[in-house]
Amino acid sequence: MAYAGDVTASQAWELLSSNPAARLVDVRTAPEWTFVGRPDLQPIDKVVLLHSWQHYPQMAVDPDFASRLTEQLGEMPQDAPLLFLCRSGARSKAAAMAMTAAGYTQCFNIAGGFEGDRDAAGHRGSTGGWKVAGLPWIQD
Repeated sequence: MAYAGDVTASQAWELLSSNPAARLVDVRTAPEWTFVGRPDLQPIDKVVLLHSWQHYPQMAVDPDFASRLTEQLGEMPQDAPLLFLCRSGARSKAAAMAMTAAGYTQCFNIAGGFEGDRDAAGHRGSTGGWKVAGLPWIQD
């Protein structure tokens, strides 16, 4: 399946800032949003759509992901940019592909995700991603 492509976190922020129709969908799980943090779009007067790709704690892919997100998006035009974010870019790529298959034409994966790739010590949060790019985020 195809999708519109990968963007960096900084490119995603630019698109979200410059295009009023662009939306950010965080496809991680509720524990990740709570304990790891989530993007903060308040500086650009937007909200993040929190819509899990997988059911926690089983981590099974939600077979109704596309239909439930389509319902959540409401009347949003199918050619408006949708930017998908997860921990590192794998789930968000799958979500972008699923929404492209559902008819949305501008689905982007945020490569590096929220926490980025693992560093030499095997830790996330210091190599790429939303946090390392210095973009706004909050944590409960």
